[in-house]
Amino acid sequence: MSKSSSSQIITCKAAVIWGCGEPLKVEDIQIDAPKSTEVRVRMLYASLCHTDIIRAQGKEDPLPLFPRVLGHEGVGAVESFGDEVEGLEEGDYVIPTMLAECGACENCTSAKTNFCLTYPFSLGGLMSDGTSRMSIKGHKLYNMFSCSTWSEYMVIDSKFVCKIDPSIALPHASLLSCGFSTGFGAAWKEARVKMGSTVAVLGLGAVGLGVTEGARMQGAAKIIGIDKNIMKKDKGLAFGMTDFINPDDYPDKSISQIIKDLTGGMGVDYCFECVGAEYLINQAIQATKEGKGKTIVIGGGIKSVKIDYFPLLSGRTLKGSIFGGLKVKSDLPIVLEKCKNKEFHLDELLTHEVTLDDIEKAFELLKQPDCVKVLIKI
Repeated sequence: MSKSSSSQIITCKAAVIWGCGEPLKVEDIQIDAPKSTEVRVRMLYASLCHTDIIRAQGKEDPLPLFPRVLGHEGVGAVESFGDEVEGLEEGDYVIPTMLAECGACENCTSAKTNFCLTYPFSLGGLMSDGTSRMSIKGHKLYNMFSCSTWSEYMVIDSKFVCKIDPSIALPHASLLSCGFSTGFGAAWKEARVKMGSTVAVLGLGAVGLGVTEGARMQGAAKIIGIDKNIMKKDKGLAFGMTDFINPDDYPDKSISQIIKDLTGGMGVDYCFECVGAEYLINQAIQATKEGKGKTIVIGGGIKSVKIDYFPLLSGRTLKGSIFGGLKVKSDLPIVLEKCKNKEFHLDELLTHEVTLDDIEKAFELLKQPDCVKVLIKI
């Protein structure tokens, strides 16, 4: 296989944020050449995830790092790569991943987790050697997790990319690098939803709709979607939701009680919290069946949560999840194959599109009730 390397520094445009709550500025930055195990990618599309908003606002961010180029959802083409990279060629389409899979460590050989110990999940915003491949005006720039997709080019370690079939619609591929895959995986791999079971989904954004699709494909008999935005009802139905709850319609009832009323007083087998709110996490636990109910927490944005103890003591399970429990090499290709075969309803997610120059508009669009996902065309 031919090897590609480039020592050339590329100057390109990227959306830079200089501090907590500051506006994004599309500025010229410098992208260094990839080192031995790294890939430089020409970005084509990116998308906006709730986690990016949290980092931009600096709210509940466990490690605020600035200046920074955000974005961890996206798709691009390989421009160059280091001499130790295997399995990639110039022009290959790839999506970034926040996790890796070595296939040999204790975690990678276990069916219980997708957290690789050899190439760990990092919040440090730098490459594995502790340096950055991006700079601006003499300042190093921090990544968002393993990459920065809100840029015309980025450098990422090859362990954190997944090659995709060129026949997959590129806007759809961008969504599969985090949000939708996280939700789908949570139902498929993390909860392992059983045929004929009952499911509740708190929050019908891209993650929640991914959960809904996954629960439908797993054969759940009842899938209850909960959201205060009435416009999410049609989206949920398109992905397989059977019942919709707007909590505002029940001012005298808790969410958990409404869910129990829909399930004969029993509660659901599985509840997925896709927002990241203390109240909803506790409601999710209480909405599951006593003795065997399982709650999966996927939503980000809070540092600490006070958990009501008795519902857990009553035999319920609470589990956290990153990337829906999906292993990058073992599971993500299966998700991509389903996308290629058009088994997902991803067109329902792509409601708005902006250019990189207009990325600030994406934050405003997300406040619109009809917005699910904003695609950034690069």
